[in-house]
Amino acid sequence: MPVRASRWRWNRAGWERLALVLLWLGHGTWVLLGTNPGRHWTRAAGLLSRPSQGLATHWEAWQSSRREAGRTLTTLRAENERLAAELGQLKLAEAKEAPRRVDADAAVHLLGLKQQIPLELKAARVIFTTRPATFGGLILDRGQDLGLVPDQGVLAPEGIVGRLWSVGPTQAKVLPVDAPNASVGVMLMRSRATGVLQGLGSGQAQIRYVSNQEVVQVGEAVLTSGLDRVFPRGLLVGYVAAVVKGELELRVTVNLSAPLDRLSLVLVLPTQPPLEVQPPFVAPDEKPQRKKGTP
Repeated sequence: MPVRASRWRWNRAGWERLALVLLWLGHGTWVLLGTNPGRHWTRAAGLLSRPSQGLATHWEAWQSSRREAGRTLTTLRAENERLAAELGQLKLAEAKEAPRRVDADAAVHLLGLKQQIPLELKAARVIFTTRPATFGGLILDRGQDLGLVPDQGVLAPEGIVGRLWSVGPTQAKVLPVDAPNASVGVMLMRSRATGVLQGLGSGQAQIRYVSNQEVVQVGEAVLTSGLDRVFPRGLLVGYVAAVVKGELELRVTVNLSAPLDRLSLVLVLPTQPPLEVQPPFVAPDEKPQRKKGTP
């Protein structure tokens, strides 16, 4: 079978046709683009490269934000470490100053108490406590060097504490008022009934020898009576917690007002204080009513 010849043969006529087509294409392009085709090519290239430029811009912004976030995180961590170190130093300084503030507050309260009681009071610091033990007490940092002797009364701004049990050259032991072998002459504020306070331990005591005919109310203040010649009349002892009527006498339980387990500074009364302190340590709730016709 004879091979059919190609319609387009790359001879001279074919090359002329190709040149003619290219000429017409060039002329058409020149007519469409005008005399300055470069700007069209530039616009086309800009349109084609705009997505890649936007992507590159976003990538650079993301990289910059990551670097800035890293620097910010490092700065915040360093700032947190600095603040934590400062907070630790402040807590340490506060812990060191806390005992001084407690002593300062106690000293202010003692100063106010000394102004209320017109007696020659001597201050001492509680350096140790043996209260959990049997017949335990409080150990003071002053003794014979301050002129202390046994049986002197000891009190705090909140109320009476006890009496000096033994006195050494530089230390003294206090028998607290809630000890089983401690006794204090007391009276009730409203009824003025007197009795003897005996310790029960754990910040409580019981009043003995109060007639069951007396009217005693829970919450009534209990004051020293001055009859024991250790504490003057009118110092706060505590408040009535419970009253039980017996065959001959009332069993009156008292919550002591002085925080015996948390004392740091105390005042020591002079030996043989006067029978009564004026003005009284605790003022009565009700003032006496005047009779008619009296000025």
